[in-house]
Amino acid sequence: MYSKGRAWIELNLKNLKHNIEEFRRLLPWDCDLMPAVKANAYGHGAVPVAKALQEQGIHAFCVASAAEGAELRQAGITGQLLVLGYTHPAEFDDLVDYELIQTVVDGNYAEELQRDGRRFTVHVGIDTGMHRIGERWENIGEIVKIFQMSHLSVTGVFSHLCVSDGQSEKERAYTLEQIRHFEYVVEELHRQGFSDFKCHLQGSYGILNYSQYCFDYARAGIAFYGIYSGKNDSTKTRLDLVPVLSLKARVISVRELYKGEGAGYGLTYRSKENRKIAVLSIGYADGIPRNLSNCGYVLCNGKTAPIVGRICMDQMMVDVTGISQISPGDEAVLIGKSGNLEIRAEDLAQWAGTISNEIVSRLGERLERVAE
Repeated sequence: MYSKGRAWIELNLKNLKHNIEEFRRLLPWDCDLMPAVKANAYGHGAVPVAKALQEQGIHAFCVASAAEGAELRQAGITGQLLVLGYTHPAEFDDLVDYELIQTVVDGNYAEELQRDGRRFTVHVGIDTGMHRIGERWENIGEIVKIFQMSHLSVTGVFSHLCVSDGQSEKERAYTLEQIRHFEYVVEELHRQGFSDFKCHLQGSYGILNYSQYCFDYARAGIAFYGIYSGKNDSTKTRLDLVPVLSLKARVISVRELYKGEGAGYGLTYRSKENRKIAVLSIGYADGIPRNLSNCGYVLCNGKTAPIVGRICMDQMMVDVTGISQISPGDEAVLIGKSGNLEIRAEDLAQWAGTISNEIVSRLGERLERVAE
């Protein structure tokens, strides 16, 4: 297959290394990074990202499913792989075969693992206020029972902060309350004689805004890739983070659109004067939100080219009127830099009315990932 033939993602591994160093600079010396490489490393490519992280001395990772963990093991990734989500009993073989750490999502699930009869390594989820997964923090007796189960090797406990990205007094108070609940559980487990386990609580914004409360691991997520969830995010601690991902596509056709003509499905775009249109080889099947139709722009030859017409499954159109020397085969930049201009994932998210986490994690499998 010809590299960069249609549409592709470029990974800047130097920027990834830089971000690692930035997070390490912020974290206490005894807190290790446990990056989230779930959802194909937020669309970046789980295997190339995990390999690059492993080369930088990171040996603990978070995935969303046993299948994601198995993919990394098959690619040669060693160290700890924590499955943050639910694994169906039919997939318990993968937990054993690939030496994965399973999250205990609640007490009933712990009993299901126990009944299987094999020995599983687990981290116990603690619900400190997000109310998504984990045994409630108040249920110390139930948490202790999980630690006592003969077929479960509990090597960690963790929780998740649900409003750590917020800056209001109410959000900060709630986050500090979650931290206190987690600390209570850890202290109570120590008091009852359980001490050989690791603790982790913070994702990206927990690290950025509450780094003074770090535990054994820090689960850096979206910010690890040099992306903030929203364009106007304000955090207590802003690191010098740089984007790792660029998204590009080929120009496949340049054509004239005469005054009054429409373009694309539904003819939702009509030219008020003669325009020059470029067709790009990328569409919503590659993860470009369809609601970017007639919204936002791409970069061609260092200039902006507004998106026109509806985003198609495999193609989209942009207005390149006034951009000279543009031809089929040229690159168009959807995320990244061209000349002195840059489009960030946060920009696409703002145009599409969502968060950048969704934008990058939905980038499709047929996009080639090219590590540079």
